[in-house]
Amino acid sequence: MTKLENFRAVVEHRRPEWIPFGMGFTPDLARRVVEHIGTEDIAGHYGFWQPAWVGPRVVGEPGPPNFSRYWDGVDLPDGTQINGLGVAEVPARYYHFTGYISPLRNATSLAEIEDYPTWDPEAHDWEPAVAEVAAAHEAGRSVMIALGNMYESAWQVRGYEQFLMDTIERPAWAECLLEKFLRQNYHAAVGAARAGVDYIFCGDDVASQKAMMFSTETWRTMILSRWGKCWRAIKDTDPRCAIGYHTDGNCTEIVGEMLDAGLDFLNPVQPECVDADALKARYGDRLGLHGCIGTQTTMPFGTPGDVRARVAECVEKYGQQGGLILAPTHMLEPEVPLENIDALCEACREYGTLN
Repeated sequence: MTKLENFRAVVEHRRPEWIPFGMGFTPDLARRVVEHIGTEDIAGHYGFWQPAWVGPRVVGEPGPPNFSRYWDGVDLPDGTQINGLGVAEVPARYYHFTGYISPLRNATSLAEIEDYPTWDPEAHDWEPAVAEVAAAHEAGRSVMIALGNMYESAWQVRGYEQFLMDTIERPAWAECLLEKFLRQNYHAAVGAARAGVDYIFCGDDVASQKAMMFSTETWRTMILSRWGKCWRAIKDTDPRCAIGYHTDGNCTEIVGEMLDAGLDFLNPVQPECVDADALKARYGDRLGLHGCIGTQTTMPFGTPGDVRARVAECVEKYGQQGGLILAPTHMLEPEVPLENIDALCEACREYGTLN
């Protein structure tokens, strides 16, 4: 099989020749991995799944929206950056994390929400991606893109507590922001599907370690309804395109509805929160698992033998007939021992080679 043929087997729940795997690292750990292996090509050294990535061409030079009016006269800490959403990211001095200051945190009217500037999706032309995807496919590679968020983008712009209160007290405010990010994601989803992309990845963290962060009805009405529009448009455009959705935490109660809406792969399937055996038993080959290797338990605190055993277990239980992409359930943090990274990759290559 080519890498493309192998990935399609994984998506279609057919036995692949090898199970895709990969991972990310916090900057400090990435630096130490490079020193450890003697090359900056971490993915090539370990044999990660490396799909090609494509994106749109920006039409003209519109640049990012102008967010200056939200920050003029505001005293921001040194090192603060205004990101592409207009949110101030404050250095947190804790690994890769930053703190957020939300531009609409003090909004007093729906008009302020309506007036908030966002990127114009019409300024992004996906037509050039058609040739890029065709070239990748000709070379036997699968192609992937990542969409933005909806819920996460909305709460970052509005403020976490403010947005959650909006869903209860001022739902029109919450839906107004969500619609802005739906428009962006819908345009990108359709453009990528038309270009022939193989895997479209999206997501929002909607669950805590134990349960959903808000009521299922709120999630269904405000979030699933919008992702469902994107997913239906993808499948209507190209039924072979796989859809992956990321949410940390215990999202067990919403998995079935996401599958009905068009989902193919759930990420990251945290073993500390989610019973992957139960999900697989209930949904069978309707559900693909992307993740499954614990970053709260096995990777930082297990032995290399524990890591190898977990990989072997996942391959045996979830990967024999496709439907599995192995990965840690978050980027690996600095406390993960280098020998556990070696063990993970060795086990993925060994146990994940099926034919």
